[in-house]
Amino acid sequence: MLPELLSWPIASALLVCSFIMSAMTAVLGVGGGTGMLAVMAPLFPPAVLIPIHGIVQLGSNGGRAIVMRAHVHRAIFWYFLIGGIVGTVIAANVFVALPANVLQVVLAVFIVILVWAPKFTKFNVSDRGFLGVGLVVNFLGMFLGAAGPLFGACMATERHSRHTIVATQGACVSTHYLLKAIAFGVIGFAYEQWLPFIVAMVAAGFAGTLLGGRLLEKLPEKSFATAFRVVLTIFALKLLWTGLSA
Repeated sequence: MLPELLSWPIASALLVCSFIMSAMTAVLGVGGGTGMLAVMAPLFPPAVLIPIHGIVQLGSNGGRAIVMRAHVHRAIFWYFLIGGIVGTVIAANVFVALPANVLQVVLAVFIVILVWAPKFTKFNVSDRGFLGVGLVVNFLGMFLGAAGPLFGACMATERHSRHTIVATQGACVSTHYLLKAIAFGVIGFAYEQWLPFIVAMVAAGFAGTLLGGRLLEKLPEKSFATAFRVVLTIFALKLLWTGLSA
């Protein structure tokens, strides 16, 4: 039984997209979360889109955090978590007051920026500085749905190994999505009716990570990345038009 906002053709298409986006991330290293956000945004109102996208991303990042838990930087994790709790509480109170069309416009602009802007400059943030990072990332992530790029910009490669960066980002971003899920539950989002679909999305994404990457390795990376950006931009412009029209 699907929720009212979902039909079987749309649900099936989203499962395929989850597979493809995860496979693409396995090849390019980035973009899967933003891709799913762009695909889902024109289909659902923000009050449904952001919590559903967050739970799917929690499954994706949580698995990585568990597998690589030995490499997690504990001090950064705890500072980020404390700041994140504060940021989430503030954001939840703001979220319920914003009109849906304003959130749609903000999401559309953010997607275009993530897709086309140069990569975020790496900032050499101290361990204690992640208290502020947690607050800001969790506050913005409540509206934008993509915490990974924001967090990743704060872990400089000069101070941390590749394994530490990947593991710590997975752990911290997982806590962000967990806090967001709890916040939306408190606000009143009915997760139970979406649970089968969420589980299917996470499973499709995991399958894409395992199997899809092998298929995509045969494609020219530069051409694929450009086509991917164009498609996401079309979705974002559609969302922008919807928000402005309202």
